[in-house]
Amino acid sequence: MTGVNDDVPGGRELLRVEGVTKSFPGVRALDGVDLSLRTGEVHVLLGENGAGKSTLIKMLSGAHRPDGGRILVDGRPGPKPGGQPTPRTSGQSDPKTGGQPDPKPNTRPGIQDGAYEREGRGEREGGAEGGGESAALREVQIRSAQDAERLGIATIYQEFNLVPGLTVAENIFLGRQPRTALGLVDKKTMYARAAELLARVRLDVSPRTPVGELGIARLQMVEIAKALSLEARVLIMDEPTAVLTSEEVETLFTIVRELRDAGVGIIFITHHLEEIGALGDRVTVLRDGRSVAEVPASTDEDELIRLMVGRDITEQYPRRRPDEPDEPEEPGAPLLRVRGLTRNGAVAGVPVFADIDFEVRAGEVVGLAGLVGAGRTEVARAVFGVDRYDAGTVEIDGAQLARGDVRAAMRAGLGLVPEDRKGQGLVLDASLQDNLTLARLDRDTRGGLVDRSAQRRSAAAVAEQLKVRMSGLAQPARTLSGGNQQKLVIGKWLLADTRLLILDEPTRGIDVGAKVEIYQLINELTASGRAVLMISSDLPEVLGMSDRVLVMSQGRLAGELSADEATQDAVMELALQPPGGNPTSTDTHTSTDTNTNTSNDANESAMEGSDVR
Repeated sequence: MTGVNDDVPGGRELLRVEGVTKSFPGVRALDGVDLSLRTGEVHVLLGENGAGKSTLIKMLSGAHRPDGGRILVDGRPGPKPGGQPTPRTSGQSDPKTGGQPDPKPNTRPGIQDGAYEREGRGEREGGAEGGGESAALREVQIRSAQDAERLGIATIYQEFNLVPGLTVAENIFLGRQPRTALGLVDKKTMYARAAELLARVRLDVSPRTPVGELGIARLQMVEIAKALSLEARVLIMDEPTAVLTSEEVETLFTIVRELRDAGVGIIFITHHLEEIGALGDRVTVLRDGRSVAEVPASTDEDELIRLMVGRDITEQYPRRRPDEPDEPEEPGAPLLRVRGLTRNGAVAGVPVFADIDFEVRAGEVVGLAGLVGAGRTEVARAVFGVDRYDAGTVEIDGAQLARGDVRAAMRAGLGLVPEDRKGQGLVLDASLQDNLTLARLDRDTRGGLVDRSAQRRSAAAVAEQLKVRMSGLAQPARTLSGGNQQKLVIGKWLLADTRLLILDEPTRGIDVGAKVEIYQLINELTASGRAVLMISSDLPEVLGMSDRVLVMSQGRLAGELSADEATQDAVMELALQPPGGNPTSTDTHTSTDTNTNTSNDANESAMEGSDVR
């Protein structure tokens, strides 16, 4: 795609990106990207992991600077920084008046006389392809997050930017705390404003709660409240629904629609294709660092996939089951057997999970489904030895594992891909090679010295097998896209010769093309006699890839379904089963929502829609 489409109906143009380029060592991240955003519009940015979406939004938020091309913004004043008791400037954007600035003169540094506007301030002949440059647009250089904020641009990143030791209110107004006349932090005002913002995002949490006590879904809503506090004209949302329940997604969509109706321009990044038609107006598709198409949000999902990955994907869940006619081999002997697994909770008589019995056989995928707070992640971590349990046994090939011994679990052939790949699955500042070989370090060590040549060979082989997009094995893991980071975590266990792999939310925040690659890898693992225990909040994924489905409800196993029996209705019936049905009890969900109201969690379904129906 060349140029920007100026014929799109809607409000005035807020933002324009023209021919932007960006390179990192060995990688051309952006190669001539075009994008425009108007008032009162939700513009969806779509692309595979590694297509350049994150690099582009980091440019708009001041984290990266482009090597070439231009960024232009509406020359009208942006909002005051949210949370300031005394405005530093006038010209605040008022959502009640459709994002129009107030009539007071602008006196703050910014578009009019800021250091980040290039000389000439847009007084040029000609303009962007597809129409002349708007007189209201000015070319700017966004050198920092403060520059972006002064321009009225706020970003909600996929990875949270919150300080665990601070309260919710302190995080929302970090660096922008309201001040008294004496210059002290006005905590009363800060907590009152934070409470208003939390109510706006329908989050029932005290603003005085430390962020470290909140689960992932609530952290996401805090990030949204933080962005709303800025009263931005341009709001960039990077995968905001990836960790939300269906109820929370609807709440978010309501907020986004309210902002759109108020004149805010929104750039929305998602891998859930069904969200595009429900919320978006236009879609810009990136592929390999280039903008390849701009299409209406009503475009057919199959066409969006073709534009995004450059090929047709005929089967979303390509599971090859061992009991199918063309796959005559039946599942083998049990690799993993769990009996009576129980962990007591902080409150007497309220276990985290109790009486968990199941087995996973060689050559099969067993799905573990349930609502938020059901205890799925806690069980997986206990099986792997990360967390303690108080009763029960875990056996691999009939041999009992010691409790809380991760090394013993690894030696027995267990591997765990955690739901938080950045916080728990990777050493972000280490190289790809070091991350891939971390779980087999003992095998690559001779006489106390690491055989780096052997590491390079094995890391290169698995990186090629998994199609990891990288500049080289020395590249830091932090610089990879989410999908490629997930491939690293899985590749680490492939190199460790893992026989049973526990996958906790394996495709969260990953594009449809990378998902299919991971599903195909699961097929290869089971075809070779290994097994997979898969936890997923994406119910169609569980149904599409599992040979059997175990359903948890409030800390207990509510039932087991074969692939033929497993339907959305059947799974949800078991997941919603009250304690008085089959034996159940109240769950205390510690890994994702410690010390939170579990009755609320039990009513929030984590059964999300798939990327492609």
